[in-house]
Amino acid sequence: MAVNADSLEASLTVKDLETSVSWYRDVMGFSIDRKHERAGKLIAVSLKAGAVRILLSQDDGAKGLDRVKGVGFSLQITTRENADDMARRIKQQGTVLDTEPVDMPWGARVFRLRDPDGFRLTISSVH
Repeated sequence: MAVNADSLEASLTVKDLETSVSWYRDVMGFSIDRKHERAGKLIAVSLKAGAVRILLSQDDGAKGLDRVKGVGFSLQITTRENADDMARRIKQQGTVLDTEPVDMPWGARVFRLRDPDGFRLTISSVH
């Protein structure tokens, strides 16, 4: 039986919620969609950028705060923005790219980076 899906969102558990929210907002350009509280304490923040949605939730430390995160996968964000301009803006905010923008055989321009917790992002620009 085939699934007829409409979207895929990501939920990431982060070490420091404020740091991660600031990074996704100020460096990547996401906006805050909704804040989630429990007993008056901020526990998660929903972010959006166009059709892309990411939920960041505060790690409670139950599995160890220093565990490695994001191994074995990357989040791919496709945009119509100019990859070189976006990469330049991100670097101006102090983030080091894993790879500089390069042209791919299928016509996209791609670069890679990591968020403050080490989750890998691949930015793909198509024109």
